[in-house]
Amino acid sequence: MKRERAASSDEPLRMGVIGLGRAFTLMLPTFQRDPRVRLVAACDLSDAARKQFVADFGAAAYPDAAALCADPSVELVYVASPHQCHAAHVALAAANGKHVLLEKPMAVTLDECDAMISAMRAAGCALIVGHSHSFDAPVLRARELIDSDEIGDVRMIQAFNYTDFLYRPRRPEELDTAQGGGVVHSQAAHQVDVVRLLGGGLLASVRAIAGRWDAARPTEGAYSALLSFQGGAFASLSYSGYGHFDSDVWMDGRGELGQTKSADDYGVARRRLRALAHRDDEAAAKAARNYGGPAWSPAGVETAADAESASRPSHQHFGPVIISGERGALRLTPHGVWRYGAQRCEFEAIAVPPVPRREVIDELWQVLRSGGVPQHDGAWARATTEACLAILESSRTGVDVALRQQVAWRR
Repeated sequence: MKRERAASSDEPLRMGVIGLGRAFTLMLPTFQRDPRVRLVAACDLSDAARKQFVADFGAAAYPDAAALCADPSVELVYVASPHQCHAAHVALAAANGKHVLLEKPMAVTLDECDAMISAMRAAGCALIVGHSHSFDAPVLRARELIDSDEIGDVRMIQAFNYTDFLYRPRRPEELDTAQGGGVVHSQAAHQVDVVRLLGGGLLASVRAIAGRWDAARPTEGAYSALLSFQGGAFASLSYSGYGHFDSDVWMDGRGELGQTKSADDYGVARRRLRALAHRDDEAAAKAARNYGGPAWSPAGVETAADAESASRPSHQHFGPVIISGERGALRLTPHGVWRYGAQRCEFEAIAVPPVPRREVIDELWQVLRSGGVPQHDGAWARATTEACLAILESSRTGVDVALRQQVAWRR
């Protein structure tokens, strides 16, 4: 294992990126605007993406992950590769003594989760898993209100989200559950993480049904799940990615990334998919909108609606969430938290920071520069993965699935 020089307490995080695809494209505004991060290297199979990275950052770009992890300028590796590659890439980072920011979902099996945790622990390096929407400021504020005993003990949580996820352009493995495809691996990882954080983390069991309703998209496109917590609370989760009803109409008309939605957005994913002449064109269409692709917008503004959204920012979200306690309730919105008490209700607005997803960098900085303990560590993410896999198992077997690797949220 190679150990790099220690960084000073105010030096930017020297980040190398494995995978310049969709996840990196979404995180790029954070990396560009937050002075606590400096992108020093990247690797990707795409020549166009590598050339774009060199042009934008004047930094090294490699065709393989091993070379990036061996780069002595890299302190922290952001693993944003496809789900089925996470374990191998974390192992490379650990072998080279690098800290890791790992995209969700952590992995597609618990054995892979265990291997990553063990490798990073042996390397003496930090592992933080995100972005998931449990980093969103309204979620974290709701947790603070719960910890303050404002609503008493949490008794019930409802979370639901209806999107067009399944009809956005996909690579073949994204429609193969065994390789981490479908909405349970990709989307329940957000929803379960949010609910676990709000409920304290310690789930006891899962009962679920998942739906596969389109033979041309042969993976789970919807699920409903009942999650029981060890203390007696429960959470009901529903998600549909079939692109009919859009639950953003109940989120102040804001999309998952905080963007303004309009009536013209309805059905756009299905229309784009129908316009493709051949199934092989689908992966190319996705790549075209990623970093360095011909349809990628460096400014992140593709339409007038995007420009309007930027002028009226809001928080990112993952659909409506309602937390019911013994003495009150909380409801999350893209602009803050509704607080419902016995006699009155009030809205608490939460200022939107100039850097999107800044909360991810906050946690990285606290751990790597201030010596703090990560909240979204490997054990936390493994517990979320366990619950997501239980959704698939319960749907397959028709029985409750007991959970055994849960951890509490650190207050």
